[in-house]
Amino acid sequence: MKFYIKTYGCQMNERDSEALSCLLEGDGHECVESEGLADLIVFNTCSVRDQAERKAIGKIGFMKKLKKTNPDLIVGVVGCMAQNHGDSLLEQLPVLDFVAGTDQLHRVPELVRSVARDRGRYCELGLDRVNRPELDGHHSGSVVAEVAVMRGCDQFCSYCIVPYVRGREKSRPISAIVDEIRQLVDGGTREVLLLGQNITAYGVSEARRGGVYTPEFSAFADLLCAVHEIDGLERIRFTSPHVHFMNDAFIRTVRDLPKVCKCFHIPLQSGSDRILKLMRRSYTSAEYMDCVRKLREGLDEVNFTTDVIVGFPSETEEEFEMTRSLMNEVVFDMAYVFRYSPREGTKSAKDYPDDVSEEEKHRRNQLLLADLESGAASRNARFKDTVQEILVEGISKRNPDRWTGRTPLNKVCNFVPLATTREGQIVEVLVKRTTSNSLFGEIVKELR
Repeated sequence: MKFYIKTYGCQMNERDSEALSCLLEGDGHECVESEGLADLIVFNTCSVRDQAERKAIGKIGFMKKLKKTNPDLIVGVVGCMAQNHGDSLLEQLPVLDFVAGTDQLHRVPELVRSVARDRGRYCELGLDRVNRPELDGHHSGSVVAEVAVMRGCDQFCSYCIVPYVRGREKSRPISAIVDEIRQLVDGGTREVLLLGQNITAYGVSEARRGGVYTPEFSAFADLLCAVHEIDGLERIRFTSPHVHFMNDAFIRTVRDLPKVCKCFHIPLQSGSDRILKLMRRSYTSAEYMDCVRKLREGLDEVNFTTDVIVGFPSETEEEFEMTRSLMNEVVFDMAYVFRYSPREGTKSAKDYPDDVSEEEKHRRNQLLLADLESGAASRNARFKDTVQEILVEGISKRNPDRWTGRTPLNKVCNFVPLATTREGQIVEVLVKRTTSNSLFGEIVKELR
């Protein structure tokens, strides 16, 4: 069959879609560029916010028109929304043929064969702690590749549905991750983004079960050291760390390893200790700032990005201003600012009234975004007239006359290529213009 995968949500979902695409191709199917060309359409969904679910459900409903012109079309849903709602999606959406939860992606080729054979409707939802080698596949030739090093989360933050739809933490062996990255580098990859819902807790669940966990333990630091030794790999990034597990071993490692990019996405969520406690974040604002200060020590430049929730139940204006003040103290290069959205099944939805009005959530959201815009523009302006080392990723999607890449601090840079410019190359670019989002310049030297 010809298949198309529509992905919603986070980078882990993007990685799952790539792995699923490789699985389907291995089963003899062909990936196509649009849903109109497909005989099989799979929606990889998100449940973190209600808006994401509504968007996916609305889009799936439109598949009814495609099925009228192609009665043999197979439509499936995978991912977090599939895990969250299960077979109720089959009742709600008659156009669906199968639903597969987050730990059942490896079953999708089998489900597709079953639907094609008997036109039945299927639902597979079981969660487990098994790492599936079938999900290690990548498309070849990507300069930047995403690698899932662990899945699930054990934190159970009061607002978050991830532990319920992704299951408990399970970390892959270091040897398997290193082998996967070596193969990627052999195929042209120069930068990896290591993924985990709570990546600094890599290996913690296994260490606790083995009775060897201590606060000084950092298997993630060990993983970074192992990945750093891979010849041909230029850069290492990771997301997302949790302050509670950012101990001295971790901080020392990320500061000292040259290949580890000094850009850190550290979710804050709130600057109020009372709200952080209600959120069950297991750190204080002072502990958050302590991590920021330690990461900055001895480094010329550090890029911090974050996640923030405004309008959490009972959040006062004073507590919102605490968040705003802390964000302005750090000066984040970017932030995802979310208006609180209760998720059924979480503690906050059950125990805390959603008592901040949508108008007030919107106002607070806009204030933070305005602060961010100003701060990001000011920080980027410092790079004007400097020479930056860029990993070339390819032709810009917005302007075919320019190419694009990123600095070690994850700044997007657009530039006019030379005749010899190629993907995966490291070049020096003189920055001539900046905005709050990007740098613009010209190549002054090709390095390697």
